[in-house]
Formats: sequence, C-alpha cells, structure tokens
Amino acid sequence: MAQPLMPHATASWMVDNTALSFEQIAEFCGLHILEVQAIADDTATTKLTGRDPVRAHEVSQEEIDKAQANPDYRMQMIKGPDQVRRTKGPRYTPVSKRQDKPDGIAWIIRNHPEITDGAIGNLIGTTRTTIAAIRDRSHWNIQNITPKDPVTLGLTTQRELDAAVSKAAKAAGVEAAPTDHRLEGDRESLIAQLRAEREQAAREAEAATQEGYVAPPPKPTFDDPFRR
Repeated sequence: MAQPLMPHATASWMVDNTALSFEQIAEFCGLHILEVQAIADDTATTKLTGRDPVRAHEVSQEEIDKAQANPDYRMQMIKGPDQVRRTKGPRYTPVSKRQDKPDGIAWIIRNHPEITDGAIGNLIGTTRTTIAAIRDRSHWNIQNITPKDPVTLGLTTQRELDAAVSKAAKAAGVEAAPTDHRLEGDRESLIAQLRAEREQAAREAEAATQEGYVAPPPKPTFDDPFRR
C-alpha cells in the first residue's frame, strides 16, 4: 500500500486535526500504533510539524470524512506521481525497528564478511562508526547484540541483500556456491513412489487383518545363554 511522503508528520497532523482512530492513522501512514500513540502523547523524541495530506493531494477530505464516520473504514491514498528515491546515503528506518539494527549488522558481519562497511550502511541505514564498533566488539551494548537476519527483522529486502552479497563476492573474486539441480526433475516421481509404497503396505496390512493372520514373533538374532 502506498504511504504518505512524510508519514510521521502526516500522522501528527491527523492526530491534531481529525477524529480518526490511532489504528486508522497508523494504517494510512504505515506506522506502528505505538508510534501514533507517542505522537499523540507528545512523547516522541522529536516534536513534529504536521503535514496536511489533503493539501499534499495524498488523500481527499471525503476519505477522511468517511473514516471519521466509520472506525472500521480504511482510507485509500490518492496515487500521485512516483516519488524521487534517494540513491545515496543511509535509508530511513522506523523508530520501532532502529533497536534491531545492531543485530542485523552483526548477522551480516558474521555470515557475509566480504560485504564492505559502506554496503552494510546502505542496506541497514547506519553509520560506519556503528559498524566498526560491532566489528571490533567495542559497541556499548555488545553483550546484548544477537546476530539476526536483517530481512527477517524488516531492515532490508531479500533482493537487496542478495544483490549486495553478489556484488561483494564479485569484487572479492569469490564465486557463489553452485546450486544442485539434479534432483529437481525427480521430485514428483520420488513422491509418487513413496506414496505407492505406503498405500501398498496399508493394503497388505488390511488384508492380513481380514484373514485373521497373526504374524509370528520375530526370531532371536542371537543365542540366549538362559534359553534351555
């Protein structure tokens, strides 16, 4: 779903100028409901200047009126021209995910040491100083940092991470491990074979039960010294 150009400033305006619920504002702005709550309670780290999404042609007043009349209604954003994306510098990370950055950085350093600090900074949206502190374990919170996949944490996408790994491997002259495709074509036949064997065993067991056949006890595989 498309989001406002400045989600936090838009949320601040909506809190001050509408009767929308926190859930509606969070859904429209792409924020966590606790972030909206913090803005409403003036506990956000930075006091935001509200941005009117109606004047910015991001939502119509009619949509806001519908949402105010129905708490379950979710506003639809007006599709505007494609926004200009930044090509350099760290990306913006929501406040709710910033505490996960050290874990994501530690994961990349451990699993992909060939990726440069600059590339990590672009992926995660952090500084070289922070990355260096985690590398040499001088970070102030190093004891509580646990390596976690940055894709799972929502700090980057799998496509961006794969591209960074591929670029770093190419620059380092390291070839990616080849993928074994030999069994891909046999997968269905193997599944069919296993299913047929299972069904055959079930039929034999059912037939033996109907005939009243009782299997003899297994013969001992070794000589019992107490057996007479």
